[in-house]
Amino acid sequence: MNVTASQIGNRVWNMAHVLKDDGLSYLAYVEQITYLLFLKMSHELTQKPYKRPVVVPAPYDWPTLSSKRGAALEKHYQETLENLSQKKGLLGIIFLKAKPEIQDPAKLHRLIHDLIEPHTWVSMTVDVKGAIYEELLSRTAKESPSGAGQYFTPRPVIDAMVAAMQPGPEDTICDPAAGTGGFLLSAHDYVVKHHPKLNPDQMRHVKEDLIFACELVPTTARLCAMNLHLHGIGGKSLPLLAGHDSLATKPDRTFSMVLANPPFGKKGSMMSLDDEGNLEREQQIPVRDDFWIGTSNKQFNFVQHIHTLLKTDGGRAGVVLPDNVLFEGGGGETLRRHLLKSCDVHTLLRLPTGIFYKPGVKANVLFFDKKPGSAKVQTKKLWVYDLRTNMHFTLKQKPITLADFDEFLACYRPGALHKRKPTWSQDNPDGRWRSYDWAELEKRDKLDLDLTWLKDESIEDGSNLPEPDELAEEMIQDLQNALELLTEVAQVVTKRPV
Repeated sequence: MNVTASQIGNRVWNMAHVLKDDGLSYLAYVEQITYLLFLKMSHELTQKPYKRPVVVPAPYDWPTLSSKRGAALEKHYQETLENLSQKKGLLGIIFLKAKPEIQDPAKLHRLIHDLIEPHTWVSMTVDVKGAIYEELLSRTAKESPSGAGQYFTPRPVIDAMVAAMQPGPEDTICDPAAGTGGFLLSAHDYVVKHHPKLNPDQMRHVKEDLIFACELVPTTARLCAMNLHLHGIGGKSLPLLAGHDSLATKPDRTFSMVLANPPFGKKGSMMSLDDEGNLEREQQIPVRDDFWIGTSNKQFNFVQHIHTLLKTDGGRAGVVLPDNVLFEGGGGETLRRHLLKSCDVHTLLRLPTGIFYKPGVKANVLFFDKKPGSAKVQTKKLWVYDLRTNMHFTLKQKPITLADFDEFLACYRPGALHKRKPTWSQDNPDGRWRSYDWAELEKRDKLDLDLTWLKDESIEDGSNLPEPDELAEEMIQDLQNALELLTEVAQVVTKRPV
């Protein structure tokens, strides 16, 4: 009997609810699924017709585990995870610090024999396997925004950014804060879909060298590794650098494209792994000779890091950034001035509120191309699309879709930026697409790029206000930002000499 990806996904998700009653979080459940899926597929690949070398050695392979029951199963599962967590390469990434979270041996047995064992996972198409896993990750983020949600960017935002950037088979694409790999998977899928007739060398490049991911948090890197693996990406090793703080050191290679949504939050710190795989945090400012400013603001630092990651002539970036990067003074103004001078910062997309798993986020997408060094300012004209003013979305009642970006993509003109035309004019003040010349931008106080022109209907008509919970979320976020600023000011004041 053929079982669809949706049916398998529903079964897997229903089991999550059963285990949640035992105190297992959704994110922990996805981790346990990751371990079991990898063991099952690794075994399948050693069988006909694949006959590949053994990756997971006995007695920690799938047949041994699936043959156990009761207390013996529970004990062997723990021993398997402990042993594999000491391995290197893909095994080490997926099983790093792995722990058995399912306390009931009967439910572990059910998970193995009802959900994993009945299906031959490697014979499924890449699309099917990837769809099942991505759906699981997406549901986890929606159900548990305080945990997994912080690592997820809404898929419509990702797909719209990729459609605007139009990656090709010749590109090399990096995400320095990859999370579970959403941007890179979307870019990979875009290349495969739009370039179906690749030669063998191009196919190898797309599989092994098209994308490169960095992810600091071991738990999230594990999910990213499995996601890439299920999508058939990578050769002998995955293009993933796990447990590495992207901001700590200057990168040793550059890329033709960067797609990223760096972690939200302003306070920065240097992170590393100790000998046992635990995260260590040091509150300090990254010291890098390739940075324009020294700051603990990790959003500013990621912008500088992404600039370094791009190839000097032709490197392109699409980056999700919070509002403060657009208007904050001091180091923020210096950062914007350097970025506008060294890059063609050609597009700003103002994202609506209510679309991210973290409440109250006000974010934008900044698109820019890196240029060779010059005394002239490389940004001649910044185009802005306002998808925020008078637009209201929520995660559940009115989630944003890719169709909501149709007008933006039509205005963006991927591959033909020189043919852009504004929809805003004096005669059409409600147009959401307009441009600002460098001369206009330079006159703005602190080189403020928080550009708005549409009349906010909620100010004049209370019936157009967002839902109360959305307003509350925005107020909380604004208060948190204000508190951070006050804390920074207080720290500076207390350090001044008397």
